[in-house]
Amino acid sequence: MKKNLFELFIGKLIALPLWVKQAVYYRLYLNMRENYCERFIIKNADNLFAFYNPTVTFKGKTELWDRKSGLDTNIYNFLRLCSEGYSILEISINTFLSVEEVAKNFMFCLEQNYIEKPESDEVYAMGGFIAGKFRTGEYYKINGSITIDQLEQAVMTQRHLDDRMEHKLFGKILIELGFITEKNVQTLFILKADSKKRFILDYSLVPKSELLQSDKEKLEAKIGLLEKENDALKRKMTHLLHLIKQDNDE
Repeated sequence: MKKNLFELFIGKLIALPLWVKQAVYYRLYLNMRENYCERFIIKNADNLFAFYNPTVTFKGKTELWDRKSGLDTNIYNFLRLCSEGYSILEISINTFLSVEEVAKNFMFCLEQNYIEKPESDEVYAMGGFIAGKFRTGEYYKINGSITIDQLEQAVMTQRHLDDRMEHKLFGKILIELGFITEKNVQTLFILKADSKKRFILDYSLVPKSELLQSDKEKLEAKIGLLEKENDALKRKMTHLLHLIKQDNDE
């Protein structure tokens, strides 16, 4: 079982003196507030995509076991870590993938029925939005922030604006119609942008360029040795043909 890098990191933070934790918490709070993310501080962890622990289905366990579909290694790593109880955040950190990449694996496995659909509409909506499966309006409809009628009204408004060549982002339209607050939309797109970034806690586990260079040198040395053996074989063949020619001449 792979060590849980996130838990090791959190353990080190918790072990810090209280006054240090106070300073860290305060600075993090200020940063969250500057990015309009206060609502995620008080939200139930069950509704946060990063904290969600996907549940592998029987079909998913079977595919993980026999690998008949020949899927990408990242999919099997995702299923394995899910089966070991890892959250989306922990999977991202332990596989060195961005949350966006993990979200794409998450949505693929959902579509293939390898994992169960989350009970939380927010988790499902956020996973699909980060993965690029759901657009802004779909995200807000799925998590219950807007109704189907409101979504249709916003879509019609955007079409009318497009017809007049007055193109406007869908999130901006939702704000102007009073369906969603500006802070809410800003927070969503900050999360979307940050989900593309990789977060690595243990660089000692990341393959180093020196190792890659060493492998390259080994391959080049092997090729060089084969070339020498080939040249030697050619010389022997040439010598043998020369002897045969001499015998024929005699």
